[in-house]
Amino acid sequence: MLIRSSKILIVDDEERIRSGLSAVLLQAGYEIACAANGRDATTLLSKKDFGLALLDINLPDVSGQQVLDFIRRRQIDTSVIMVSGESTFEQATAALRKGAADFIAKPYDPQKLLDTVSAVLKKRQRKKEYLKIQERLQGSEELHRFIVDNSPDLIFMLDDQGYFSFLNEKSRQFLGCQGEDFLGRHFSEIVLSQDFEKVSQAFRYLNRGGHQATRSMELRLRPRNGGEVRHVEVWAISVEMNSLGVYATQRDQGRPMVGIYGVARDISDRKQSEELRRYHLYHDQLTNLPNRALFTDRLQIALGQARRKKQQLAVMFLDIDRFKMINDSLGHLAGDELLQKVAQRLKESLREGDTLARISGDEFTLLAPDIGGVDAADIICRKIQSVFEQPFQLHGQTVRVTFSIGYAVYPHHGQTREMLLKNADLAMYRIKGKGRNGHCCFTEEMNRINSYHFDIENSLHRAIENNELRLFYQPQLDLSTHKVVGVEALVRWEHPVRGLLYPSEFIPVAEQTKLICSIGNWVLEQACRDAVRLAEAGYSDLKMAINVSAQQLELGHFDRDFLNILGKFPLDPTRLEIEITESNLMQDMDKSMRILTTLATHDVRIAVDDFGTGYSSLSYLQTLPIHTLKIDRSFVRNIVPGGEGQNTIITAILAIAKGLDLNFIAEGVETGVQDAYLREAGCLQAQGFHYSQPIGFNKLLAFLEHWNPQRNSTNSKISPIQSYSSSKS
Repeated sequence: MLIRSSKILIVDDEERIRSGLSAVLLQAGYEIACAANGRDATTLLSKKDFGLALLDINLPDVSGQQVLDFIRRRQIDTSVIMVSGESTFEQATAALRKGAADFIAKPYDPQKLLDTVSAVLKKRQRKKEYLKIQERLQGSEELHRFIVDNSPDLIFMLDDQGYFSFLNEKSRQFLGCQGEDFLGRHFSEIVLSQDFEKVSQAFRYLNRGGHQATRSMELRLRPRNGGEVRHVEVWAISVEMNSLGVYATQRDQGRPMVGIYGVARDISDRKQSEELRRYHLYHDQLTNLPNRALFTDRLQIALGQARRKKQQLAVMFLDIDRFKMINDSLGHLAGDELLQKVAQRLKESLREGDTLARISGDEFTLLAPDIGGVDAADIICRKIQSVFEQPFQLHGQTVRVTFSIGYAVYPHHGQTREMLLKNADLAMYRIKGKGRNGHCCFTEEMNRINSYHFDIENSLHRAIENNELRLFYQPQLDLSTHKVVGVEALVRWEHPVRGLLYPSEFIPVAEQTKLICSIGNWVLEQACRDAVRLAEAGYSDLKMAINVSAQQLELGHFDRDFLNILGKFPLDPTRLEIEITESNLMQDMDKSMRILTTLATHDVRIAVDDFGTGYSSLSYLQTLPIHTLKIDRSFVRNIVPGGEGQNTIITAILAIAKGLDLNFIAEGVETGVQDAYLREAGCLQAQGFHYSQPIGFNKLLAFLEHWNPQRNSTNSKISPIQSYSSSKS
């Protein structure tokens, strides 16, 4: 029945032969599959198990000899009988050498075919049975002894009192001595004292027996020669005696437990690797300080202790001021070295029970448990800042490091780990916003400000999409004629809940969240659209001034984006003037030069806003393609009655503008005194509340329509906006 259940593959290119063979073998009870060529045969042999293949030598694509080579190469467990009409001695010999079981010539006798197939399959069956017997014989004592002695693990047996009765050859590596030297000794002689109780409990458990009593544990062994302590993983099982020897089986009455069989595997390398991995999991690799995960874990433990003992603790965020500038100037390797030096100096200035952690590039956190309250935390901050008054020497350069530190104290500023960390972080950002190099304790006012910023940030994402932004325009006047020569586009936000918001209320948030570029593009496009509408209304000579942020310049492709938007409108580029603050202009002179030069070559005008507040060097005025200087409002504000001597800065800047043939605009003009002084000093243009507040586009059209410069002489004491307001009333 086993032979009849074998599956046979018939491979022959002649349909008549395949059909004949199939009929004979099917009638004999065999399961049959057929292949018409060698390729099909190799495919079937790869996918299915066949006990026997009847293989024609001459096949149209792949010869039978090649199929036989395929079977041998792939080590496919299939017996092969070669079938051929050209039965030559050479072919038969070649096939038999390649592993064929027999050879049948065409035409074949059906009975002889069946006898040959049966004989080959019986031989195959006998071979399989022989291999099974061989496998059983491999359980001999000699083979077992060889396997035990050459095992990579320490194999041992203890008697029922815990004394060694057997150790294999691995004892030399594990224990530093021959196995015979340890026979009759107690296991406690090699187990580290800290693990002895663990082993004793396991031994008592195994000694009590039970159904297949086994135990697994990790231990530390102490070699006799005083070598390095080894970590081992031990699997032990209680064993019992019967008439045939020692067996690890269920314990029965009359079969006493004779001891314990165990295997100890050396896991010292693994334990060392695990310790290293665990260390790196909870420590910063650069400074070896605890990382965020370990810090939060210790903070959680410290909070539990503080609650029980009714103590206070402080959580601090410490951020290195302007670290990016140091890193960019000296290089990342020097920056890493500086971080290591900073970490070391911080550790030396703290108490033993404090936890200092590095949680990001230049940011550290500090846990100070059991302190006296806010005043004590303030003292710690002052101490940290004092120890960094001494600069570092780094690669031949003197580097000074200052910190912005924010802190929160439990329980006053939070009851949970998350709340304390959040509040300390808020305090740190507050001190950074105030100019850095200081420390600050959390207050509830910070929460209110943060909540406001959070609401503004979430709403700002929808402002452009929901068409909530508005452009207001402040007229710029020629002081000699009091004609409107231009307008400055100023963005406002029509918030659905908070009402009209000014730039100071949302632009800082937009800059932090990188939304300023999207807002800037919207402003540019809307300003161009309104400039076209002004031209259509008859004001084609008005200049349109548009503010540009530092982040827009940092993109590197601001000039391309600007010109793409400008290209959408039928607008003369000379009517557009972009305003860039002096500080933003100087952040990256090379990039500013490239972008502004590109825009200037396309006839776009460039203005420097807030001039006079940032840099003493004025060489960039000759280097960059600048057309206009806008003096900062802080200088105009100083123009007061009787204060002529205080206005020399304005006179000097006017002289610079005239010398470089630059246009000059004074902003923030709010009084008639300021207007008169600027006109007498030779200032060409001005803007401010004295003339007009920023107004919407429709009001701007009305303003321009009713503006009548003939009503106002140059000596008039009535401002243009007052005249405009009077005409409207």
